[in-house]
Parts: sequence; structure tokens; C-alpha cells
Amino acid sequence: MDEVFENVKTELMSWPRVTSQPHRFGGTEFRVNGRELGHMHGGRFADLPFPMSIRNELVKDGRALPHHVLPNSGWVTYLINEEADVGSLINLFRMQYERLSKNLKPA
Repeated sequence: MDEVFENVKTELMSWPRVTSQPHRFGGTEFRVNGRELGHMHGGRFADLPFPMSIRNELVKDGRALPHHVLPNSGWVTYLINEEADVGSLINLFRMQYERLSKNLKPA
């Protein structure tokens, strides 16, 4: 599962202005322009914050689960069961990236 984490991290870090740092509850946090895109707990699962409307759609469509600790929040949890899940997880991070970097000036 370390390879899964490294593959996702490599992709996210290739995007302009994305940084990584240790997350306060464990794992690795990814940020853009000082705002959290989400964080990964190794190659096992990732947590991403969305507005409730987006979170509800993701859960309804089966693209993510309610957050494992805060199920009634805008946070979602994405379980990584196999290598094939990496693309779907990167798509969730991309949604977040595009949402949070709409008004950023070019680097």
C-alpha cells in the first residue's frame, strides 16, 4: 500500500502550488494556497472536505463514504482497496483542487 500512497502523492505534488505536510491526526495532508485538499492515511484511505451538497452527491453516487469519524459533516472518506482505486481517488482530489484554486493567480 506504500506504493499506492507514493503514486497519489507524486500526482498531487505535480499540480501547481500543491504542498504536503504531516496531518494533525496522522497521515499526510495536501494543501493548495493554504487550504486543505484532503489527507491520506498511508495507502489505506483518504479524507477530503467538501461542501455538503457535493459530499451528499459523492455519497449518493457511491464515489465516497461519509467520513469515518464525522459522518454528518462535509468530509468524505475514500477507501483504497486496490490499485484500481487510485484513479478514482485522484479524481476526487482533482475536484477539490479545481474548486479551491478557481481564483488563484498563475504561479
